Amino acid sequence: MRRHRSRFHKLFTTIAASAALVGVSRQARAQACCAGTGAITPARLTALEVALVGVQVKGGASLGSFDGAGRYASSPSGASELTFEQDLFGALRVLKRGQVALVVPLVETRRTSQHVAETGGGLGDLNASFRYDFTLAGASSVIPGIAALAGITLPTGTPPDAASLGPLATGATGIGAFQLNVGAAVEQTFGRWRVNLTVIAAQRTARTFGAPPNAIHERLGAQWTTLAAVAYTMPSEITVAVSASYAIEGDATIDGVDRLGTAHRLPTLTLAGVLPLSDTWRLQGAIYDNPPIGPLGLNQPAGAGLLMTAVRSWM
Repeated sequence: MRRHRSRFHKLFTTIAASAALVGVSRQARAQACCAGTGAITPARLTALEVALVGVQVKGGASLGSFDGAGRYASSPSGASELTFEQDLFGALRVLKRGQVALVVPLVETRRTSQHVAETGGGLGDLNASFRYDFTLAGASSVIPGIAALAGITLPTGTPPDAASLGPLATGATGIGAFQLNVGAAVEQTFGRWRVNLTVIAAQRTARTFGAPPNAIHERLGAQWTTLAAVAYTMPSEITVAVSASYAIEGDATIDGVDRLGTAHRLPTLTLAGVLPLSDTWRLQGAIYDNPPIGPLGLNQPAGAGLLMTAVRSWM
């Protein structure tokens, strides 16, 4: 359950973080800035696009974990965790300055512990999101692009308590609750540079699992995710971007009582790039890492991984 929550936050941040770009007079400048948008957010429509579809493939490995006191420890000998994910996504422009997006994830996990090995997976939690830009990055040298973000995650995956596989719970692919998200993004362009700051708040609904009289009523804590990113587009239109995000989650409530010590924190660093193949096709890639800095993490596994994305758009 902890792994899936951290994975979802990275995914939602990737989809919803940056503003659309308009108001650039020269076509070459517009293409460069749009490429910068794509490097930060693979599933975001650029200024010239009205729709897109794509697939993202992700693989990661857990290298250690943060404990309840924020101390980092490497994974013990004989224990490992590999995560894989394939996301189908699409986005459509609405209301001229708005757009909606949908992500359908397939999740697989392989864990080993001592002499036990287990692999499982399935459909994850679907996410739908909406973005509306009140002002546009690059339209003014004084006022940056400002956008409102909203989204909902549906509990279409399998929560850990319902996983049908063995003791390592690799069949878990979701959190078992609805998740509502709201946020804001601020973005501006400076020549071939693009900078972005996004803040997202998330709240999960309560859920009940287990059979009476031992049923457990749980509500996960509120989450806050902050992401800062910088992208640069070369004259060839190849773009590179670096970003840092920090996710914080409050204590969970179980049977109406706040369970102290169940909060989570996780930092993530990402290096990404986009390679335009044509006006309507592009390839994107990224590497990410959860830096093992003890005071920054809490009650979370930490690791590193790769992402590859292919996008087909319409203008």
